[in-house]
Amino acid sequence: MNRQPQRRWSAYACALALGLGALHAHADEGGLYGPQAPKGSAFVRAYNAGNSELSVTVGNTALNDIAPQGSSDFKFLPAGNYSAQVGSSNLPVKLGADQYYTLVSQPGEPPQLVEEHPFKNKQKALIRVQNLSDSKLTLKTADGKTAVVEAVAPDGTGEREINPVKVGLALFDGDRKVSDLKPVTLERGEVVCLYVTGNGGKLAPVWVKRPAES
Repeated sequence: MNRQPQRRWSAYACALALGLGALHAHADEGGLYGPQAPKGSAFVRAYNAGNSELSVTVGNTALNDIAPQGSSDFKFLPAGNYSAQVGSSNLPVKLGADQYYTLVSQPGEPPQLVEEHPFKNKQKALIRVQNLSDSKLTLKTADGKTAVVEAVAPDGTGEREINPVKVGLALFDGDRKVSDLKPVTLERGEVVCLYVTGNGGKLAPVWVKRPAES
């Protein structure tokens, strides 16, 4: 006589466990892929290549107190035309629906809006090189033997999907090593950008990734 209630309770417990599992998975994805935004939103962040803190506004969206050689997280806002205030400079920007952008501020240069193409492969990580310098650059293994992202033109972009890993790489101008880079940890579904600013013999390569959640 008790079998039917017991079966109902078992089914309820199973559904509850599955629901909690799905909720946990959704929370994990939120940590990797950003906050939930209305469909058709645009996403924007700022990268500060300068040597003092930076504050940026895009329309009514504020990206405050960005550390030197650091970035804000992405914030979403409706797609459209905006005025961006980057430090003391102003820049008109057009943000497309479901697109990602980085506003870059570097000393002695006007701010730039760089488009970041979305990455949807949750099994691999993506390394992207945003070359804002005047040199053609290649990202290689630290010993220089293997090219990872090859021959990225000035003001160009190059990228490569790789398996999740902690890796040490270096930036090369032809056969000349420009700089060894800090080891970077690449996680599933994550985009890690190497932003290269500066010109001539003074290039500044910096890994830019979403700030860790506190």
